[in-house]
Amino acid sequence: MPAAAPAHATVRRGSAVVAVIAALACGAAAAQPSPAPAPADADQRELVVGTKEVPPFAMKLADGSWTGISIDLWRKAAEDRGLRYRFVEEPTVQGLLDGTVAGTFDVAVAALTVTAEREQKMEFTATYYATGLGIAIAAGGGVTWTPVVRALTSFGFFQSVMALIGLALIVGILVWLLERRHNEEFSGTIAKGLSSSVWWTTVAMTQRGIGNAGPRTLPGRMVAMLWMVGSIIAIAVFTAGITSALTVRSLQGSVQGVTDLTQVRVGAVSGTSTEVSLARIRAKFTGFPTARDGLLALREGRIDAFVYDRPLLAWTINHEFRSTVQLLDASFDPQHYGFALPLGSTLRKPLNLSILKATQSPWWDETLYRYLGM
Repeated sequence: MPAAAPAHATVRRGSAVVAVIAALACGAAAAQPSPAPAPADADQRELVVGTKEVPPFAMKLADGSWTGISIDLWRKAAEDRGLRYRFVEEPTVQGLLDGTVAGTFDVAVAALTVTAEREQKMEFTATYYATGLGIAIAAGGGVTWTPVVRALTSFGFFQSVMALIGLALIVGILVWLLERRHNEEFSGTIAKGLSSSVWWTTVAMTQRGIGNAGPRTLPGRMVAMLWMVGSIIAIAVFTAGITSALTVRSLQGSVQGVTDLTQVRVGAVSGTSTEVSLARIRAKFTGFPTARDGLLALREGRIDAFVYDRPLLAWTINHEFRSTVQLLDASFDPQHYGFALPLGSTLRKPLNLSILKATQSPWWDETLYRYLGM
């Protein structure tokens, strides 16, 4: 039987095995690529904030600084979260949206409407302002012959005229049936007698004078008497209706509300959600780069109405077009503003908390009053 190995030899062999295993582990670790450094947290890096001039929500001052309702709210939220940022101006709304989708901007701050189509490509914070689309028209209602022509060629006017002609025909036929055997004025062939009777009925309706011609039988004269009285009332109602329609159109212009937009020349800012709203009601429109360009076209008579977000229209009209353009009381298609973020942005939750905190405080009421007077 072989002799047992010394204890110190066993220990040396165990140490060697441990050393080999440790060397292999170190080699495997060295073969693994070094992990990439973790990206800087949004709270620690400078954010790129895209914006666009949209008074009174985003306005660029002469010194290059920015102010406005949305800008002030962003500053309030950024201060609350301790964020560092810099503004980058974008000339168009579409460019602002495209930059947000591409991640060029960490957040877009202007007067951006939250829509289902945009929500599919980017994220929005909690909405901070609710409004609607406003309609601007030329001051004075744009008094032209267009409303008069439209009223005279309308289906309602046609119905009224046909109703009066129909009544004259019915009474004329009735008078002819009663008088054709007793009155030479309505006797003779059917064509001669009936035409004479209808002509007399028409003349009697217009009160142009009927001379000695007319019904001679008692039933005929009773019908004639009822017709004369009834035709006076019918003509009075018809005249009052037409006069009222023409007066209202002349005083208020061809655009009085949303339903009129489908019948006139309409303008809108290109690339905005206003175009979608106008397309939904099947209104044809012309696109303009800015609201100011559209209002200039309205003042010059190239369009009949200009549609845009109501507070933006009110601001521009009050500052540049007060005496030449007016804003109708009508408002449609509710709009909600929010900050836009790239999909998956970690800023959404903290910004929502800061926005809600700001908009539910007296500071927000003071901000709205300062810019909008409300």
